[in-house]
Amino acid sequence: MERVGTPEEERQAGPVLPTSLESDSSKRTSWGFLITGVVGGALLTVYAVATPFITPALRKVCLPFVPATSKQVENVVRMLRHRRGPLVDIGSGDGRIVIAAAKEGFPAVGYELNPWLVWYSRYRAWRAGVHGSAKFYISDLWKVTFAQYSNVVIFGVPQMMPQLEKKLELELEDGARVIACRFPFPRWTPDHTTGEGIDTVWAYDMSAQRGRGGRPNQEWVGQKNLSETAGLQASSSETRSKLLDVE
Repeated sequence: MERVGTPEEERQAGPVLPTSLESDSSKRTSWGFLITGVVGGALLTVYAVATPFITPALRKVCLPFVPATSKQVENVVRMLRHRRGPLVDIGSGDGRIVIAAAKEGFPAVGYELNPWLVWYSRYRAWRAGVHGSAKFYISDLWKVTFAQYSNVVIFGVPQMMPQLEKKLELELEDGARVIACRFPFPRWTPDHTTGEGIDTVWAYDMSAQRGRGGRPNQEWVGQKNLSETAGLQASSSETRSKLLDVE
């Protein structure tokens, strides 16, 4: 015979849950962990993808990613006619300018701070069959020297153009051409212009911009500084002599 517990024993043992309820509770716990993991993974993915696009907006000079229109690409290629030598796209985005230049026979390089865009650009170059002549690198444009490039393309913003203008004038050779899209440089006078509105492209030949037939180099800058120092010293000596005469 099955032994029946006394009322006191039943109170101490507590209520006995049915097996089906225990199973449902275990399933709910498993689903809770699964949903938490999925949501957490999704948030991490969004963070990893979005951060490279959001971070540039926090920089002192923001160069946002805005894809070039087909007309802008066409206008840039037009400005490259009869040109030779290596090309660089500063802030290359999804790589369409570099790829278009590579298709025209230019050894082309793109510098971009966003790693996702660099990887995507490399994939696009591979799909287009120009991965051998179209290269992309993750880098800050202010940390790159552009002296080796004969053709420079920039989709800039007004805040960065004055500083970039000075950098390029110091680094580029006389035979180089700078092609600006969307916004012109503040001090230079364009040698060629094509397009209208947002598709306008300005081309600047460095020899014409310098206007003195030679690139500014460290020797010239040093001589200029020495001349200025000598002038200040002469002025100081002249002032001292006048003071002595007065005394």
